Amino acid sequence: MFRMSFSNASGLIPMKTIIPNEVTPAKLQRVMQTAISPRPIALASTVDENGRCNLSPFSFFNMFSTVPPILVFSPSRRVRDNTTKHTLENILKVPEVVIGTVNFPIVQQISLSSTEYDEGVNEFVKAGLSMKDADLVQPKLIEECPVNFECKVLEVKPLGDQGGAGNLIICEVQKIHIREEYLNEDGDLDQEKLDMVARLGVNWYSRSNRDSLFEVPKPLVTKGIGFDLLPEEIKYSPVFTGNDLGMLANVEELLSGPYHDSEEKHREAQLLLLESKISEAWQVLIK
Repeated sequence: MFRMSFSNASGLIPMKTIIPNEVTPAKLQRVMQTAISPRPIALASTVDENGRCNLSPFSFFNMFSTVPPILVFSPSRRVRDNTTKHTLENILKVPEVVIGTVNFPIVQQISLSSTEYDEGVNEFVKAGLSMKDADLVQPKLIEECPVNFECKVLEVKPLGDQGGAGNLIICEVQKIHIREEYLNEDGDLDQEKLDMVARLGVNWYSRSNRDSLFEVPKPLVTKGIGFDLLPEEIKYSPVFTGNDLGMLANVEELLSGPYHDSEEKHREAQLLLLESKISEAWQVLIK
């Protein structure tokens, strides 16, 4: 919540500080994975040199380019014993991967696939997921995933040799497969239908369903006036949060005042902001 108060030498806002090399790798990992969240999940399908399938989820994952279409994920060395994962070992032998996206209907199966089974054990079978032949790469598609990306691996970049060190696997998408049940009437992916999940810290996940989705208009075409040009009656209100002020500041032109400083009017405007009715909220704030 935003309030117009700032920390100074005496420290208005107490903050805990952590120096990475002064805490254990396990503690550092817990802090970072909890703070840097939610993270999308890549369900990586690979094969070894004998064609044996492997499946494993990774939340150190995202897209990094559209042209060319590049996905990057990172199978880290295990913190507890510095061993590497079968996914990494397979990709070093067969530089191809299918990356499936993960949504709520399959999240428990995906969690099960993260079990550290012995080499050669097929996690598709263990997790009850269906293999389907890909068109351009050797690893299998994951039929239950909303979207599958067939990828060629361009580079594997080790980030260190200690437990917890990542290995960036840079992949170029060759082909995309989308389950039609997740499309809208225009043939585009429907964010609500997808019901995606993401990793948080420890055992926590988040879910992007109808109740949690919201839109934030991007100030790309017009330029918002910004916090600095908000009237003081608005900027220093004990009612408005940082989100409220961000919405009020995302207008191209400030309406002429004077402005209400009453908490009653501010709360009335705040209710309109909850419905993204920015213009109407400003009308309430004008005397």
